[in-house]
Amino acid sequence: MPNSTAFLQQRHAVVTGASRGIGAAITRALAHAGAHLTLIGRSRDSLEKIASELRALTRVHTEAVDITDNAAVHTAMQAAEQALGPIHILVNNAGQASSQPFDKTDLAMWQSMITTNLTGTYSCTHAALPSMLQAASSGSPGRIIHVASTAGLQGYAYVSAYTAAKHGVIGLTRALALELARKNITVNAICPGYTETDIVQSAVENIVAKTGKTPTQAREALADRNPQKQLVQPEEIAQAVLWLCGPGSGAINGQAIAIDGGELAG
Repeated sequence: MPNSTAFLQQRHAVVTGASRGIGAAITRALAHAGAHLTLIGRSRDSLEKIASELRALTRVHTEAVDITDNAAVHTAMQAAEQALGPIHILVNNAGQASSQPFDKTDLAMWQSMITTNLTGTYSCTHAALPSMLQAASSGSPGRIIHVASTAGLQGYAYVSAYTAAKHGVIGLTRALALELARKNITVNAICPGYTETDIVQSAVENIVAKTGKTPTQAREALADRNPQKQLVQPEEIAQAVLWLCGPGSGAINGQAIAIDGGELAG
C-alpha cells in the first residue's frame, strides 16, 4: 500500500452498488485515499446517505440507476464525467445472488442473474471506457476492478446461474485485460468468499427456511467453508481494491484474486 494516505487525489472513481456492504466499504476506502467519487446504485436515498458522510472528505456525485438499464448506465457515466471530470477508476461491484436447484432455476431467474451480474458489468465498463481511454492516453492510468466471487473460480451447488454469471465476469476480466494492456489501463477481479453482507443474510434466511437450522447454525455453515472459520469482512475487500488502484499495482493485470481465507487453496 502506498505510504501517502491521499495517494488517489484528483482521481475520479466510479463505484456501482455503492450504498451498502462491500460497495460502501470500497467508497469509504477510496474517499480516505483522496479520490473523487461517483456513487451508483438503485436507491437515491441510500446513495445520498453515504454521500453526505463522504463529502466531508472529498467531492461526491451520485447517480441513481439500475445497471441492467444499458441506456441509463451510459447516461449516468456521461453525467459523472461532466460532474467530476474524466473517469480513472471503475469498480463494478453491483450484483445479486439467488439460490435454487438447477431443475427449479427457470429462465427468468437465469436471465436475471446473467443480466445483473454479467451484462451489468459489461454495460458499466462499456459506458465508462471512452472516458478512461482518453484519460489514460494523456498519462493518467486507468483501473477497472470487477468484484466477482469465488463462484467465478469454482462451482457451487444450487447457485448455477450466479456461478455461470461470475465465471463470465472472470472471462471478461481476462479478455479485456489483454485488450487494454498497452493502453495504460489494467483490468482485474476480486473474488470474495462468503462476506458479511446482505447477500449472506439472504443465504442464511434461505438455509433456515429449507433446512430448519437456526440462523446461528446457518451462519456457521457458511463460515465453515472458510478455513479460518469466519466470514470475510467488507473492509478486507475494500483494502484489496485500494491496493489495485494504487500507483504500485500497474503490473497486476488480468488477475482474479480470491479473498476467502484460503477456501480455494485446497
